[in-house]
Amino acid sequence: MKKLLLFCFIVVFSSNFYAQETTAKAAKSKTETSAKKAKSTADKASADAKKEAAKSKKAADDAKEASSKAKKETADKAKKTADKEATKAKADAKKATAESDKATKAADKAKADAKKSTAKADAAKKDAASAKKSATKTVKETNEKAPAVPDKVTGEYNGKKVYTGPRGGKYYINKNGNKTYIQD
Repeated sequence: MKKLLLFCFIVVFSSNFYAQETTAKAAKSKTETSAKKAKSTADKASADAKKEAAKSKKAADDAKEASSKAKKETADKAKKTADKEATKAKADAKKATAESDKATKAADKAKADAKKSTAKADAAKKDAASAKKSATKTVKETNEKAPAVPDKVTGEYNGKKVYTGPRGGKYYINKNGNKTYIQD
């Protein structure tokens, strides 16, 4: 009986041993299958990530190209605007220079006219002075005409002869030929 009991124990233990082994094999195969699935999922995710990275890289390149194109267009527009403004400024400067030249010519002409006018005025003054002298001489002649009753020389005042008129007024003839009356 001991042998039988021993034999039963061996059978029971051996079946458990073999069953665990089968379970381990099944678990191992399940693990391998799940690892394969995980690997394929990871590979698929990696491929998807690579595709997304390629798409984002292409989008970034497109954005960079569009940005550089926009910058170039903006720079071209700014350059054209600057060129137009520079051309306009040059035209304005030419106009201002022309107007300045006209003003300078006008000022020079005015100066020349002023010189001519001054010369004419000087000539007119000389003519007027000559005419005045002539008129003064004429007045002298009229003043020095012999009066109906000649004035009497009655003395001397500052080196000039003093005359007494018909009504008793005393005067002398000044350098201009006019009578200057003396008060007593």
